[in-house]
Amino acid sequence: MIRLDGHQRIEGELRGGVIALGNFDGFHAGHQAVVGRAVRHARDERRPAIVATFDPHPVRFFKPDAAPFRLTTLDQRQELFAAAGADAMLVLPFDAALAGTTAEDFITGLLLDRYGAKGVVTGADFVFGKGRGGDVVTLADHARRLGFFTEMVAPVDDADEVISSSRIREALQAGDCKTATRLLTRPFTVRGIVQHGDKNGRLLGFPTANIDMGNYLRPAYGIYAVTGRLPGGRVLKGAANLGIRPSFDPPKLLLEPHFFDFAEDLYGQEIDVAFHAFIRPEAKYDTMDALMAQIAADCDAAKDLLAKL
Repeated sequence: MIRLDGHQRIEGELRGGVIALGNFDGFHAGHQAVVGRAVRHARDERRPAIVATFDPHPVRFFKPDAAPFRLTTLDQRQELFAAAGADAMLVLPFDAALAGTTAEDFITGLLLDRYGAKGVVTGADFVFGKGRGGDVVTLADHARRLGFFTEMVAPVDDADEVISSSRIREALQAGDCKTATRLLTRPFTVRGIVQHGDKNGRLLGFPTANIDMGNYLRPAYGIYAVTGRLPGGRVLKGAANLGIRPSFDPPKLLLEPHFFDFAEDLYGQEIDVAFHAFIRPEAKYDTMDALMAQIAADCDAAKDLLAKL
C-alpha cells in the first residue's frame, strides 16, 4: 500500500480519488464502516480509494502532556487500511498550520486542490478546521456548490451503544479484553521492538520478550493471556505481565510476554503482542519462590484461556 504525505500534492493515478476522512485510531467496527463505504464508492466509479488519517493525533497537538492513549501505530493502521481494500493511506501531519486552517480552506485548499478528491466519506461526528468549525453539514454544503460528492456514515451500534475509541479505551483500562476485542473486531495489539532487560524472567525460568509501550494506551496493569506474532508470521501463545513489576526495584513500566515452549532469540526484532484475556492484577511477592509459583499458575491459566485459538 502507498503512503502519501499530506504536505504534498497528489498527482498521477491516485488523483481524483474517494477519500475516507477521520482519525481512525484503532480502526474499530465504526471506522471500518466508513472506509468500507469509501472503498465501495471508489470501486463503483473506478477511482482510487484513499484513507486519510491524522498523525500525530489532534489531542496530542493540543494537549502534549496527555497520558498515552493510542490504540494503533501508523504502520498498524496502514496494514488495516490495506486489508480493508484501500489503495493508499494519506497521512495528514497535525501541526500548527493544519490546526489554523479554516474549514473552508481545508475543503478547497487541501481536499480539492492538493488532494484532488472527487468524493469524501466521513463518520457522522467528524469535525474539522480551525476551532472545529466544520462538520458533515459543512462538507455537504460545499459538495453541492463545488461538484464533489460526500457521504456521512451513521454510527455503528453495539448493544444499543455507539462504538467508539473511547469505549475501547475504557474497556482496556478495566481489563475487559472481551469487549475491546468485540468493538475492534480483533484483539488490542501492541507492536514493538524486543529489548534487553534485567533478565529476571530468565532467572525465574520464564524468559520474557520485553517491549516498551511507547505511545500506546496503558490497559489495566496485570497478567494477560496473549499471542505473539513474529516477523515471519509465526504465532506463539503466552502469558504477559504489563505494569511496573512491583516485585523488583526500581519500578519500570514494560510489557513482558513469556511465550510457551519457545527459546529463540528475539532481541531487536519487531513483534506483535495481542491481548486476549485479563488474568489478574499485578501484585508484589515477598519471595522468589512465591513469585515463581504464581507465574506458573498464570501460565496454566493462560494456556486454558488460549486453548481454543
